[in-house]
Amino acid sequence: MSNFDRNAYGQQGYVRADGMAIDQGLRAYMLGIYNHMVLGLAITALVSLGIGMLGRTSPVVVALYASPLKWLVILAPLAFVMLLSFRFERMSYQGLLGTFWAFAATMGLSMGSIFYIYQIGSIAQVFFITTAAFGGLSLYGYTTKRSLSGMGSFLIMGLFGLIIASVVNLFLASTAMQFALNVIGVLIFAGLTAWDTQRLKDEYAMLAGSGEMIQKASVMGALSLYLNFINMFQMLLALLGNRE
Repeated sequence: MSNFDRNAYGQQGYVRADGMAIDQGLRAYMLGIYNHMVLGLAITALVSLGIGMLGRTSPVVVALYASPLKWLVILAPLAFVMLLSFRFERMSYQGLLGTFWAFAATMGLSMGSIFYIYQIGSIAQVFFITTAAFGGLSLYGYTTKRSLSGMGSFLIMGLFGLIIASVVNLFLASTAMQFALNVIGVLIFAGLTAWDTQRLKDEYAMLAGSGEMIQKASVMGALSLYLNFINMFQMLLALLGNRE
């Protein structure tokens, strides 16, 4: 009990030392999130590029995108997200990280078809645009003193609306509606990038002192930022990409 009191109400020197430790721990925590995210994106990029290099008439490509197997390719990433979201507390850090990497590889399979729809130069251009936008938005979320919690609630509601509208448009097949959904989606995921970054930064204070929980939280944080990046990239590509 005396240790707790000293840490909470100790002399100024203790406060400075504790603050420095928290600051270093926060940097390490956020760096771990970004490292996991970047590695996940690299896995996705390598798998999708490998699919793109096979050629349109490859039996593998035909099986993945022109047979009933395409539904497994489309739905498998969603299954991984649900598994990570609902089971992460029961999974070990190593199991969670391995599942995240498997998810990233599955996303690569799902996204491999973009190389048969868009010009590769256009894909690279939109990727760099997304990277620059994501970096700026995440930096803003990390450094701003303004609370983004209210914006987060609005963005989550907007995300659910976007999902519902996208499902409806699968049946309507409206080009104009799809264009509007892509524009709105870019704005939503841009906002979520800043909000998630601030949320992850703020959550560190609740996790400090629990080594394994911090490691697991870093994987889940990477998943959130990864999804923001991927969705923003896909929607920007639909808006700006040059088709084959």
